[in-house]
Amino acid sequence: MKKVMLKTSLGVAVALASSQLLASGFALNEQSISSMGTGFAGRSSSAEDASTVFGNPAGMSRLKREQFTVGGAAVIAKSDISGPGSNLGGETDGDMVPFVGVPMGYYVKPIDDHWSVGFGVYVPFGLVTDYGSDDAARYWGKKSHVEVVTFQPTVSYAFNDKISIGFGPTINHIKGELGSSLINPFTPGRNDGEVKIKGDDTAVGYNIGVLVQATDRTRVGLTYHSMVDYKLEGKTRVSTPLIGPFNGNKFDATLKIKTPESVDLSVTHELDDQWTLYAGSTWTRWSRLKDITVQNDVPAPLAGSAFQTISEEQNWHDTWAHAIGASYKVNKEWVLRTGFTVDQSPTNNHDRSPRIPTGDRKVFSLGAGWSPNDDMTIDVAYSYLWEEDTKVNLASATKGRYQAKYENSAHGIGASLTYRF
Repeated sequence: MKKVMLKTSLGVAVALASSQLLASGFALNEQSISSMGTGFAGRSSSAEDASTVFGNPAGMSRLKREQFTVGGAAVIAKSDISGPGSNLGGETDGDMVPFVGVPMGYYVKPIDDHWSVGFGVYVPFGLVTDYGSDDAARYWGKKSHVEVVTFQPTVSYAFNDKISIGFGPTINHIKGELGSSLINPFTPGRNDGEVKIKGDDTAVGYNIGVLVQATDRTRVGLTYHSMVDYKLEGKTRVSTPLIGPFNGNKFDATLKIKTPESVDLSVTHELDDQWTLYAGSTWTRWSRLKDITVQNDVPAPLAGSAFQTISEEQNWHDTWAHAIGASYKVNKEWVLRTGFTVDQSPTNNHDRSPRIPTGDRKVFSLGAGWSPNDDMTIDVAYSYLWEEDTKVNLASATKGRYQAKYENSAHGIGASLTYRF
């Protein structure tokens, strides 16, 4: 039985591997702590603080004072792994990842009764895993360290008290360092070779949203997060006697990937002066990830070899996430929150990888907000995530066989500070 630590950012994780690039649903949303407390139900319709820059840019029109929100979140995830492992041997114990935190920051300034501007910095995708050099899964994904950092200038316009719209271009920088072990044909299971890839790119996308005050107590929000098209460029380093005099050399590498668009529809309803209910659904177009191809600029003797073009089928499918939540205003200073989320995994049983062995999940969330005065609010949140058991069953002439059952769970914690001027 193996104890494994996986940590990913909010929403969805992306991993660039030496033989594959995967995007993952094994992630908690971590761009807003106030929304985290309700399980991200009502994320597009609430506009509680400056983090609405991400949740729904149109929500900036509801913020009547200049303000910033800064905070951080962390995911402490664990997998119990059982099963045969690899036919080439290897350890089945040890932690995969150290503790990882994810920062965020937002700023909003009302210009007049109609216009507001804002800015956000957040991490929409990321993954850190490290199985180690002696692990049974090392040939299928030894190490992944990938993150996307997004900068988003934003503007919103309120037509009246009922309807507002918002738009923000996103400047997204992705970088990754990843590796896998290579089987040594002379001593299978021992004296492994290694493939390492480093790459980065910057690409542009956008977020757009609309917020409608349907009744005096009900708001409806709709947010669209665009697809982002990356072309990562970097280096591939191959260490194996299979390539003779080129052993240990670095080759130029390119990889194209599109992170998917998503649509978030949510409703916020104020039952009375104390109780507020939230509901929301998010659709993500993971079906864009059909296959991944890495192109390496190798010397002529290696042209046409397995190291020049690396392609792997993924066949991911679109997903839905649904959430409900509630908040209770205890008094002027305190508000308590809770929420429940169900979230589909985009992976399938045939292609699932040990890099991201994720399944359908459920999330229970708790949160609280404390406002000691009208200028400041401190939000905290906790989430517990558990997934259905998943199985990985892969075989390859170049990687051997790997079979395992994963039981995944995670704890998410977060805190943020909002200050109004």
